[in-house]
Amino acid sequence: MNAQGGFTRKGWLLFAVMAVVWGITYLFIKEAVQSFTPPAVVAGRTLLGAVILLPFALRSGALKAAWRHWPWVLAFGLVEMAGPFLLLSHAETQLPSGLTGLLVATVPLFAVMIGLIRGDRSALAPLRLGGLLLGFVGVIVIVAGPGLFPSGQASAVAIGEIMLTALLYAIAPFIIAHRLSDVPSIGTITLSLAAIGIGYLPAALLTTHEVPTVRSTVALLLLGVICTAVAFVAFFALIREVGPVRAPLFTYVNPVVAILLGTLFLAEPITLGLLIGFPLVLAGCWLAATGGRLRARAEVLPPPPAP
Repeated sequence: MNAQGGFTRKGWLLFAVMAVVWGITYLFIKEAVQSFTPPAVVAGRTLLGAVILLPFALRSGALKAAWRHWPWVLAFGLVEMAGPFLLLSHAETQLPSGLTGLLVATVPLFAVMIGLIRGDRSALAPLRLGGLLLGFVGVIVIVAGPGLFPSGQASAVAIGEIMLTALLYAIAPFIIAHRLSDVPSIGTITLSLAAIGIGYLPAALLTTHEVPTVRSTVALLLLGVICTAVAFVAFFALIREVGPVRAPLFTYVNPVVAILLGTLFLAEPITLGLLIGFPLVLAGCWLAATGGRLRARAEVLPPPPAP
């Protein structure tokens, strides 16, 4: 892990993957909740993700290893999946995806505050702190364009749900880094997805009263495969590569991806705010992640554990 020395090439690659796959999430959730209830969306995407990853977790023995740490695995699932997935699904019945992306983009700010509480003072470096603020300003500029905010007053409850989601998303990487770092990631992901999916299944069945549309069903399937199974594997790898404070920085780019997809699939216009804010987001992410260094600082890593 290069948590203190900035982003490695692998870190930037994983960052790009997360920016895309979780940037797509807002579009898929928006489509899925058109005919699925929020509990059904959560149950569907988590159970599908668990089914996809289960053979790999069983074959590698990772599921057995994760079960030995089940309290922390369950805690991760509650913080990263059970709460945020439901809150996001419900909030997107009232808020547009652009505004949702903006509010979720506060995750890095919460992560820095948590890191400071834990004694990490590296985020107070002027360039890193400036990068955090610059990136957030860029996100605000992007989503301030026409058609992205609600026509009326946004629901205060929905905005509160997204802010709580951002806080939970900021907490989850610290659980991984400090409590589950020695547990195979595929086991942690599979076990937590299965637990949350089974927990939400009764509510999903009780709240479903109509036949879902094909469009919503496809969106839910893509949520389970791309935005859950694939995304969490990349997310764990990113946390181990760059640390729990820098890992959530990809949420700054998520709104950009969401707006570009809206332009392509929903005929939403490319606003002046997007053209101005996109470079600010990229520059802010780079400064916050690297502190202005062009190369990651070399570190002596401990030997890998025995297989």
